[in-house]
Amino acid sequence: MDLDTFFVSCERLLDSRLIGKPVLIGGTSDRGVVASCSYEARKFGVHSAMPMRLAKSLCPEAVVLRGNSGGVYSNFSKDVTDVIKESVPLYEKSSIDEFYIDLTGMDKFFGCHKLASELRQRIMKETGLPISFGLSINKTVSKIATGEAKPNNEINILSGTEKPFLAPLSVRKIPMVGEVTYKSLCDLGVKRIQTVQDMPMDLMHKVLGKNGLSIWKKANGIDHSPVVQYQERKSISTERTFNKDTTDISKLKGIIVAMTENLAYQLRRGNKLTACVTFKIRYSDFQTYTQQQRIPYSAMDHNIIPVVLDLYRNCIIADYWCV
Repeated sequence: MDLDTFFVSCERLLDSRLIGKPVLIGGTSDRGVVASCSYEARKFGVHSAMPMRLAKSLCPEAVVLRGNSGGVYSNFSKDVTDVIKESVPLYEKSSIDEFYIDLTGMDKFFGCHKLASELRQRIMKETGLPISFGLSINKTVSKIATGEAKPNNEINILSGTEKPFLAPLSVRKIPMVGEVTYKSLCDLGVKRIQTVQDMPMDLMHKVLGKNGLSIWKKANGIDHSPVVQYQERKSISTERTFNKDTTDISKLKGIIVAMTENLAYQLRRGNKLTACVTFKIRYSDFQTYTQQQRIPYSAMDHNIIPVVLDLYRNCIIADYWCV
């Protein structure tokens, strides 16, 4: 199950004037990126992860929102999670707006499609959020089917019909096929999933290695990965994107300290501790450096801030030696 344009749907519940309008959510500066966009905006070619400047040029009449940072989206997500938790024996929350549900054996009592459809209707009624689902025998086919069901709909892929369902779709629809892999497949003349289905598994392995085997299996509707029971999230993070380049070390240090203090406060407020700290810095050319360090369990500023600053200095040094 996948909540449709989740961030946009949340904003529309908060402000009904946004309904029917093209909406962009993300960094509002030219350096920002689109975190979510409405279907009205997608008609203009806008998509998630697109630079905000490009999105605004494609859809100049769009309403641009920075998005809520006060836990609003998490609260809406929790409302949906609570409904699912009450209704099914096993579910996996793979992201803030996406769920896998294992209905194995439920067909003997209720009928899997009937149960899933009723659950979808209940979620929409109790939360006001549109949601879609694809029902099948495994996670891969269900995820692809959910994408095909959108917006705000459902698809039931009967057992034994997975390959015919997948065959006409673009290989880009296969989970784990990103831009680089897609280009490699296109260079081979492979654009539709049916072409992968018709290829020998050994050839896919030879061309794309281990990744090729996984793609071949998914293209053939084969996926034995289990639904993993949802557990509370294991990490929290924050980031800051600057409107203009800066080399002001004092300014950067102050901002990093403030960000760390905020995260430490969130840990203490949630009665949590951390044993691992990760720092990432990205430059205007999108070169990215990451440092990580394990620490004794703590949620205290005076323990975490020195570690973060050390990681920051290590990233700067790494960049210096890479120049």
